[in-house]
Amino acid sequence: MLKFCNQFRAIALLCEHPVSCVRKPGFSILGNKERGVMPKPLRKAILPVAGLGTRFLPATKAVPKEMLTVVDRPVVQHVVDEAVAAGIEHIVFVTGRNKAVIEDHFDRQFELEKTLADRGKTKELAQLDRDTPKAGTTSFTRQQLPLGLGHAVWCARDLIGDEPFALLLPDMLHLPNGNGKGCLTEMVETYNKTGGNVISVYEVPDDQTNQYGIVGLGKETSAKAHEITQMVEKPAAGTAPSNLAISGRYILQPTIFDLLAKQEQGAGNEIQLTDSMLKLMERERFFSVRFDGSVYDCGSKIGFLMANVAYALSRPDIAPEFRTELGHFLGN
Repeated sequence: MLKFCNQFRAIALLCEHPVSCVRKPGFSILGNKERGVMPKPLRKAILPVAGLGTRFLPATKAVPKEMLTVVDRPVVQHVVDEAVAAGIEHIVFVTGRNKAVIEDHFDRQFELEKTLADRGKTKELAQLDRDTPKAGTTSFTRQQLPLGLGHAVWCARDLIGDEPFALLLPDMLHLPNGNGKGCLTEMVETYNKTGGNVISVYEVPDDQTNQYGIVGLGKETSAKAHEITQMVEKPAAGTAPSNLAISGRYILQPTIFDLLAKQEQGAGNEIQLTDSMLKLMERERFFSVRFDGSVYDCGSKIGFLMANVAYALSRPDIAPEFRTELGHFLGN
């Protein structure tokens, strides 16, 4: 009983002094990850979809780049699938002008559903039902100024609140090897063990590290995860701390929002997410997860074409015929 009372007095004293009472984001005030306290559950995700897609003009003049299809699904649908499979319950889309079609895509279309039902197309109707988010599980907010990724994330602050969140860049598609897990699923598994902030990385050729955000690694925390000690945005040739590039998947604590609010415009006169993550690294831990699969940058034409080939070859319903036709095309 005396021991309990002493513990109670200690907690009371802490609460009289707010500075001493500040908790690490994602962890209970009564403990931390070293004590095995579980981090806050990851429920929400941000998808920034406000970009203009100028590299794909004229295709993206009237159609958002996120709605370009990889096989028979829009790029953004693949990313939403990944988020839902990882247990995400609410997705915040940060949009821009001329992006209403994305909101329409994730809404019900009663006329189409009725037509499919009347024609007995039960398979297609069931697919639509699976792909359409339930009411209340999506939100859309505008990025009113083109101030970069960091600003887009900040625009979702009120919808995320004081919770950890996933950030998925829809340009980047992650295809697991074989029957492997999705990228965000792997990250959530690590996050549930480590807490903090988690970033997915993948290997790039040494002579291309100057095109990516590159991380430097510290101690290994599991078979796929390491603590991150450095982050460098597009390092000069020969100066990269590794050949591991950030793959467009993040789990971040909500403290990033305060840093983004104070962040000055950097490269390209934009609010750079990396700048705020570097500041966050000074007081919170970051971990990397090396994705067990292939990453395709659908923001580039070659990456987009490669994604179409790879996803087609991963589909049991079309892979055999496509592989044969591809062989004929290549003269094999």
